[in-house]
Amino acid sequence: FPLSQQSPVAIVIVVGAETKNRALLTEGERRAARMVCGGFTCSKNALIALNVVYILVGLLLIGVAGWGKSYGIVSSINIIGGVIAVGVFLLLIAVVGLIGAVNHHQVMLFFYMVILFLVFVIQFGVSCSCLALNRSQQEHLLKLTWNGMSNTTRQDLEHQLNCCGFMNDTENSAIYGSDYYMCTASCKEINCETCGDVMLTHAGEALRILGGVGLFFSFTEILGVWLAMRFRNQKDPRANPSAFL
Repeated sequence: FPLSQQSPVAIVIVVGAETKNRALLTEGERRAARMVCGGFTCSKNALIALNVVYILVGLLLIGVAGWGKSYGIVSSINIIGGVIAVGVFLLLIAVVGLIGAVNHHQVMLFFYMVILFLVFVIQFGVSCSCLALNRSQQEHLLKLTWNGMSNTTRQDLEHQLNCCGFMNDTENSAIYGSDYYMCTASCKEINCETCGDVMLTHAGEALRILGGVGLFFSFTEILGVWLAMRFRNQKDPRANPSAFL
């Protein structure tokens, strides 16, 4: 039909369809803008994923430190206790960050940033100490604890680790002789390792794992602080535009 003969109803339908398509396109563009890196949704998902990783790292630190203590790396190595404390704090603050990220909670995110930075400082120092503690220093600390043990405690540890005595060397020969005489470990009938060598082996493994894992993930905590600060200052596109951040 000529333009002058077209029905007004048809013109209204065409204009309405074009307006609807334009509105749908605008909504799609808004969703795409929110999903790009740096957008609200992307920052939220990244912060949630990072805190899930922190929970796993906290559990790993607690588990490895507990494994080290169970193998006779006794409380003389106070770094092991420090690692357990860092793991517990990291686990708790990760739960706070996870809740704050899901709900976009301003107060929780603020305390999350502050405490996570403090955890970074402590974890960095403890991890460096774990890696810097050499074999002679470990031996000195374990020897002090061994000498302070009662005979019953020594025998229990020897039975647990299947070893006899602390160190069979010139400096410790007198103590080793008496310990070996009272030793009740099953390996005594064949050939026993010294408990000092067994404990130092497990101590070295535990300290290397704890130091490496702790040092690596301590740097990701700076990323967590920055990401939480960015996400905290972003506006939720689904919220009331006139609402306070």
